[in-house]
Amino acid sequence: MTEAPSRAPLPPALSTEEAAELAARHGLRTLSERPPLGRYLADIWQRRSFVWTLASAESYAKNEDNRLGQVWAVLNPLVLIASYYAIFGLLLRTDRGIDNFVGFLAIGVVMFTFTSSVITRGAKAITGNLSIVRALHFPRAILPISIMVTELLASIPAFLLLGALMLLTGETPDWEWLLFPVAILLQGLALLGCAFIGARLVNASRDLGNLIPVIVRLLRYASGVFFPVIHYAENLPATIATGVVYQPFALMLNLGRQALLTGPGNDVVLRDWLMMGGWALGLSAIGLVLFWWDEARYGRG
Repeated sequence: MTEAPSRAPLPPALSTEEAAELAARHGLRTLSERPPLGRYLADIWQRRSFVWTLASAESYAKNEDNRLGQVWAVLNPLVLIASYYAIFGLLLRTDRGIDNFVGFLAIGVVMFTFTSSVITRGAKAITGNLSIVRALHFPRAILPISIMVTELLASIPAFLLLGALMLLTGETPDWEWLLFPVAILLQGLALLGCAFIGARLVNASRDLGNLIPVIVRLLRYASGVFFPVIHYAENLPATIATGVVYQPFALMLNLGRQALLTGPGNDVVLRDWLMMGGWALGLSAIGLVLFWWDEARYGRG
């Protein structure tokens, strides 16, 4: 009988410490480990093309199943503006004291629709994508970020509609219109922070997700979509009135109106823009840190 060929000796098994050192050398880590914040941010930046591809595809797909397709991106806000004008402009007469109520209302409806979409979908960024979270290894912050970018891209036709409505209602383009993209950027950053916070809370307790529609409904009236918040804050104690006027959801709409509308009460106020800038940076930074802190728990349990 021929002898079986001899096998090469197996390499010695690695100890736990050696295996951990080898994994660290190649940038590997366990799924239950929360990476350092700096590396976490770097991982997100490296996947920025994935975020853009995912967001652009989802924004286009939102109206793809409708017969009129992408036309609904303009028709839907137009129908909402007309409906709210009939209720609040013609029936309830909240247009008193506002020179261009159609423009005022249109800005409120379009910008708050963006707010509502990001908060509602962002709160379910983890719980609504558990199959992806459990199957793939990536920074989970990508999910809230992609949702914010998706809704921003999906809102572009509505933002362009605002420009047309401003012209139709007698507004004249000037340099202040250039501030409108800045207002949208600040709004997006602040909403991203809200999406981070909402996603972590809803992941910790699914029951909290049932409160999101109620919160959004309250914000719709507290942010001044249909009427100037400052008119109703005048009857409140000074401290409460300041809080109502300078809370971020009211400031978002106020900045959009300062950029696109003329007339009394719509002058560009530097203090408002600085305040909103503080909200945008603060909410996005705090929201990201709070979301990152629970990174190792997403998709578990």
